[in-house]
Amino acid sequence: MSDTLRIIPLGGLGEVGKNMTVYEMDGEILVVDAGLAFPRDEHLGVDLLLPDVGYLAGRRVRAVILTHGHEDHVGGLPYLLREVEVQTIIATRLTLG
Repeated sequence: MSDTLRIIPLGGLGEVGKNMTVYEMDGEILVVDAGLAFPRDEHLGVDLLLPDVGYLAGRRVRAVILTHGHEDHVGGLPYLLREVEVQTIIATRLTLG
C-alpha cells in the first residue's frame, strides 16, 4: 500500500474547457469532471474537443465527480463512458440535468 497521491490533469490546465483531473492512490482512481471544449475558428470541421483519456484505458474508475453542469465540466461524460469503465457518477440532480 502506498500513501502517494497522484494528481493527473487530463484537460483544463492552461486552457479553457476540457476540464478533467484524475486522482489516483493505492490503485483506486477518482475523476473530477469530464468536460469538453468548443473549437476555435482555426479548427475547421471540428465539432468539439475532448481530453485524451488514454491514461485511463484498461483501468477501472471508482467514481466520476461532476462539479457543476457547464459543458466544459460535463460535456465529455458520454464520450468518457464509451472508453472507460466507471463504477459510479456523483453529482447533484441539477448537474445531471
